Amino acid sequence: MDIAVHRPGELSAADRATWTAMQSKAHLHGAPELANPFLSPEFTLALDRYRRGVRVAVVREDGEPVAFFPHQRSATGVGRAVGLGVSDSQGLVHRPGFIWDARELLRACGLAVWEFDHLAPGQEAFGSGVTGTFPSPVIDTADGYEAYLAHLRKNAPKFLRTTLAKERKLIRSVGELRYVHDERDPAALRTLMRWKSAQYRRTGRSDRFTQSWIIGLVDHLFHTRTPSFAGLLSVLYADGRPIAAHFGPRSERIMCCWFPSYDPQFAKFSPGLLMHLRIAEAAAADGIAYIDLGRGQKAYKDSLKTREIMVSEGWMMRRHPVALGHWAHRAPLRALRNTVVERPELFEPADKLLKRIGEFRSGRFRN
Repeated sequence: MDIAVHRPGELSAADRATWTAMQSKAHLHGAPELANPFLSPEFTLALDRYRRGVRVAVVREDGEPVAFFPHQRSATGVGRAVGLGVSDSQGLVHRPGFIWDARELLRACGLAVWEFDHLAPGQEAFGSGVTGTFPSPVIDTADGYEAYLAHLRKNAPKFLRTTLAKERKLIRSVGELRYVHDERDPAALRTLMRWKSAQYRRTGRSDRFTQSWIIGLVDHLFHTRTPSFAGLLSVLYADGRPIAAHFGPRSERIMCCWFPSYDPQFAKFSPGLLMHLRIAEAAAADGIAYIDLGRGQKAYKDSLKTREIMVSEGWMMRRHPVALGHWAHRAPLRALRNTVVERPELFEPADKLLKRIGEFRSGRFRN
């Protein structure tokens, strides 16, 4: 393999166009997940503005690019998937039939180890480093919104009836609903961030919007629009007032659920669920093949999904002391987290504890 490593901004226009073309045609070659917007050149270019060590390895055969490997690299050679912790799809974007040696790739990138937590399907070269594989629910919209509603009527009839009943009650109680699939008002994005921060605190989770790089990345993606990529802000209004919103990236064929939230004053109407149905309807009309709801155990995802794709986490390592040291530090924490998340008898009390902590934070704790 002829491998050269570049800063994202150093890629030529021709190389970026080839990368995009690989994603656009991926579904024709049996690898639709490679079209995920988190694997796009636009996401990597945006992240390079806010995080250090973002690089792209370009693999060439006979002078032509056949694969792109976005990654982050520390000064000591510790590698991470681009946007690890916030990106929901990771791996190498490549031409159909391309086979690579993962350790040779890491060596060319100067990496002792490469850590991932949402490895896309079909990345067999990294298979020996996989420590766990997990479902990521999706909503199929390629056959249209009516086909999706038919799926819900068959597989989640109570959920659909209850949600639509709440919609009617919301209209009677508050006013007419209006959904904007591509809201361009920056003030609406700020409202979503405030809701999401409050939600993180309420539930005892770490508030991602206290990190300036995440705020900068989201704002940058909100203003990023190319024929193959956009940061999409969707808002549900009731009587002219925003009650639920979502921001996430989309490619030509895939939309990713990233930061959804809602105004808790309207919680009894399930505005987040109503918004997700509107998102599915608009995505179907817009030619989106599916909406990736993201890895994670949530009841609402189980109700909304049509199927699941599998994503993996782990470390691809070379024989190197830095790799062993990184693994020894990270592996126990990740194993503990996964054990808690995957076992209901552990997850439920842990979730309750986090929410109780959230009540302390917000001053709402009661004995």
